[in-house]
Amino acid sequence: MTADALPAPGQTRRLQLVGQLSAPLRRFLRTESGSATLLVAATALALCWSNSAWSASYEALWHTEASIALGSFELSMHLSHWINDGLMAVFFLVIGLEVRRDLSVGELTERRRVVLPVLAGVGGLVVPALLYLAVNPAGEAAQGWGAVIGSDTAFLLGTLALVGPATSTQLRVFLLTLMVFDDLVAVTVIGAVYSEEIVPGALGAALGAAAALALLGRLGVWRTWPYVAVMLVLWVATVESGLHASIAGMSAGLLIPSYAPRRADVEGAARRFTAFRQSPLAEVGRSAQEALARAVPVNERLQMILLPWAGYVIVPLFALANAGVDLRGGMLGDALRSPVTWGVVLGLVGGKVIGICAGTYAGVRLRLGELPQGVGPGHLLGGATLAGIGFTVSLLIIGLAFPSQDLRDQATVGVLIALVLATALGWVVFRLAAVLRGETSAGLPTVLADEVDAGRDHILGPAGAPLTLVEYADFECPFCARATGVARQVRDHFGDDLRYVLRHLPLPDVHPHAELAAAAAEAAGAQGRFWAMHDRLFEHQDALELTELAGYAGDIGLDVERFLREIDERVHAGRIRADVAGAEASGARGTPTFFVGTRRHVGPYDAETLIRELEASRAQV
Repeated sequence: MTADALPAPGQTRRLQLVGQLSAPLRRFLRTESGSATLLVAATALALCWSNSAWSASYEALWHTEASIALGSFELSMHLSHWINDGLMAVFFLVIGLEVRRDLSVGELTERRRVVLPVLAGVGGLVVPALLYLAVNPAGEAAQGWGAVIGSDTAFLLGTLALVGPATSTQLRVFLLTLMVFDDLVAVTVIGAVYSEEIVPGALGAALGAAAALALLGRLGVWRTWPYVAVMLVLWVATVESGLHASIAGMSAGLLIPSYAPRRADVEGAARRFTAFRQSPLAEVGRSAQEALARAVPVNERLQMILLPWAGYVIVPLFALANAGVDLRGGMLGDALRSPVTWGVVLGLVGGKVIGICAGTYAGVRLRLGELPQGVGPGHLLGGATLAGIGFTVSLLIIGLAFPSQDLRDQATVGVLIALVLATALGWVVFRLAAVLRGETSAGLPTVLADEVDAGRDHILGPAGAPLTLVEYADFECPFCARATGVARQVRDHFGDDLRYVLRHLPLPDVHPHAELAAAAAEAAGAQGRFWAMHDRLFEHQDALELTELAGYAGDIGLDVERFLREIDERVHAGRIRADVAGAEASGARGTPTFFVGTRRHVGPYDAETLIRELEASRAQV
């Protein structure tokens, strides 16, 4: 990775920065989990309203006609269609934006980590559909097989927070990756199977709008409004073409690029804000605002705006409009005797568990991937059980699949039963996993695996100091370079009460010179000059070729011939590998990662925060 394409702070990763998750992913998790509460409330309200004396008003509200007219053009739909075809397109847009970000700079950049969740996702799609069709093999009922292929990410994550292990970071990431594939296939099924008759002219306009979105990204357009304008055209054309609007939302999200913030843009924004602080004039402030917007990808700006609306408004509104089933007049009894109802329940609750676990097991046996560190078989089984909550996508497909209102109601009852059963069974599975297998946490380790060894480690400060700060660093990581100043401030604050330890965690997939630089530091350390080389490497991160390293060795008075020989013969490779193994065993996945004493520090790593954490650790002794 060049200096012009730097990851956002905390996003430098070796394989996957988990346990210190990227800010967008943490925001996504918080929103999805929080919206589950509103989903439950909206579902309960819909059921109560549709079964009350005011049930007629419930039906009348969603059948109210609403129109948008511009000259001779008019788009008119019932309120329920505006929600299902309009607002839900925004919901799928958010999903598409998140998928594109993860594929570009997020948790899906390491493709091998994706294989196992994808195999699990394939099983979690195919097996439920087959089980549903086994119960409903023909007729109108057979059209509902798509209702059991999707899982509700918001409900799943919210329920996992309630019934899962206290720490479930690794399991969440695995399930989120699985849900990405799940959502992509579900939207494809909606477009290919459940869309109306296609209108070629409108379809051509939709394809043209999609091409325009891709062109905007290719040209590097950084303003938001051109993307929004083209997305509106894409949505209208998609609706008019006969395709479901979810296709427009998902495809738009996938076409809006995401990238790591470029250093030039970030530094430009910092200069503009400094200028505004010195001269707080309106035009200078506007310039600073534009510079900041230019530094943040359109993809992430849209996510920040739309994610809360999708989680806290759109999905609950969808539940309110679609979960209201009138269970009176024998309808509940009919539903409980209907093969459609139990086909949905069997597909979601049984099919998801069997399919996800079988796909994962096959992938592990074929050595195509492995479960994330910290995730055990019991965690997988519990997560697969919760995947049987298919609320949002299931209700959307039910509305498209069945022309008969009776079949829709029966399938909806099946979705609600599956929600309750999957939650209850998930709780049981997680409790049994904790009791029988000791699987109480599905997160990364938080304790330093290898104790500090004064005879081996590189230490600044007294070896027997009462406080310890350990940093896993990469000499080509720009945030590690900045952290050297932080570590210096922390050492100055504590003086001889602190020992500072530096260990290696080179990230060769993003920093091609990192391993060579680590070897150079160790070769210098063999001649008693580790910290002098340490300073040179961080001062010259953009010049880490072998010839340049040799120059630094000469500058600090090393035997250059010995220095180069040790690098060439990989004399210190074992030491570096041992540091990397210790980092992974300790839950460190990115740089810089700090340990306060023996506990991994999660969160900001500015001097004030680290000083506060070290003071707290001293108070606990």
